[in-house]
Amino acid sequence: MLGLDRVADITRLERLKEFDNHELVSLACDDSNHLTAVIAIHRAHPDVPSFGATRFWHYASSIDGVKDALRLSRLMSYKAALAGLNCGGAKGVIISRGDPYTLKKAVRDRLLRAYATRVNLLGGRFVTGIDVGIRQEDLGTMSNASRHIVGFNGNSTEFTALGVFESIRAALQEVFGDGDFSGRSVAIQGLGKVGSGVLALLYEPVGATGKIYVADIDPSRVESTCTAYPRVIPVMPEEIDAQQVDVFVPCALSGAINTKNAKRLQAKIVAGGANNQLENEAVGAILHERKILYVPDYVANAGGLIAVFDEYKHPSYDRARVEKAVLHIPETLRKIFAESRAENTTPNKVANSMAEQVFNNYHDS
Repeated sequence: MLGLDRVADITRLERLKEFDNHELVSLACDDSNHLTAVIAIHRAHPDVPSFGATRFWHYASSIDGVKDALRLSRLMSYKAALAGLNCGGAKGVIISRGDPYTLKKAVRDRLLRAYATRVNLLGGRFVTGIDVGIRQEDLGTMSNASRHIVGFNGNSTEFTALGVFESIRAALQEVFGDGDFSGRSVAIQGLGKVGSGVLALLYEPVGATGKIYVADIDPSRVESTCTAYPRVIPVMPEEIDAQQVDVFVPCALSGAINTKNAKRLQAKIVAGGANNQLENEAVGAILHERKILYVPDYVANAGGLIAVFDEYKHPSYDRARVEKAVLHIPETLRKIFAESRAENTTPNKVANSMAEQVFNNYHDS
């Protein structure tokens, strides 16, 4: 099942720093269908498939795609554990030879069907859905070749946004003593589906007495956002993390908080929808030392995973049931914040430890 020679010049996956004793890494090439793909399962529950969306992207090198799959599958294990889902974490990456959005439909469909066939070879150990580069309409193509596809019950990113919104409320309670949004100041980095969803939820509660700064690398998104929400304040992307606000909400790229901007950040709270927000563990320590509360990203943004897991588990869609599950996120955060205070350690370290206790016991349960 491995096609390492076609994917990257690797003699041992274990040499990659992103490799974390993953339970399975499947790399496959199918030139006849233009397919180069990686499926990584980080941790697995003996009775439940491992979940992770599939990303379809053009990388600078094939090895970057492998690293992305390893890194993101690990993140999914932590996310699933603290969301209470009792499933493992995984990730699929299709390494595009160019811009995946410009592929002709016939070529794209053949490639996605070939990929879905590879998913089948894992015998139900991996369930996948939409990530960057995969469109909603692609799910039908993929599901024609595999039954291990989820994401048909509407837009899961709205539940990601809801989880982030409720995480911000929990963080406000922790820092200021109440979860009231009125009059608060917020800076939102990234106005994609999650960022714009968080803005929609925040806009009225923050009200006219508060401030909401927004930024995106796409000027058209900023323009349309300012039209829809007249009170928002647009700033340049490179300035969004320097705003003096109560809450900084990263909803764009990974590594939004690094050793440089962690020292200049003016927010009291960091809580957003982006994955892997901290460049490294040391950044979390800088925030903690500066008394900036960091909300672990994989806890705050777990709403989307909760939604697709619900779809897998239940034959019929029940929005109220999904919302109820997402609204458990603040309870988890309160436990993390309390232990962080008691141990005088970073929330991300506490969250990591809690998650590891869960998935390291999967095979003992």
